[in-house]
Amino acid sequence: MFNNKIIFNDMKEYILLIRNRIDSKAGFSPQVHLEFVNKCFVYIEGLQKEGKLLAAQPMIHEGVLLSRNPSGWEAIPFNEHNEILVGYYHILADSLEEAIEIAKGNPEFTYTTTARVEVRPLKMKEESTGYVYPNND
Repeated sequence: MFNNKIIFNDMKEYILLIRNRIDSKAGFSPQVHLEFVNKCFVYIEGLQKEGKLLAAQPMIHEGVLLSRNPSGWEAIPFNEHNEILVGYYHILADSLEEAIEIAKGNPEFTYTTTARVEVRPLKMKEESTGYVYPNND
């Protein structure tokens, strides 16, 4: 895969965190589920063709929410919560507004009414120390 950062070096990096109810697709028939997955592939391929996609992956529905409190570490299964992190897209965009427009095209919004996407710019460098965060260059 070509390096988007060289071609689009003036673009900023954003992470799109896809959130939805844990049961949001439970009522899908196998045909509707396949249709949804295919729409996700089309969305991903479109972002790749535009040179906007750095990475995208769904999350497996298992794992823990790790925290530390005065008595030690606590690992709570995340499926005890109503909403889960479905997956992420690591994208390039000229602005937050463009990243939001890209997020609006996510198939989660077409197939469910409970989807939410957190659109966040990524910090590439610590200004106070000059430290540049590692990436996949």
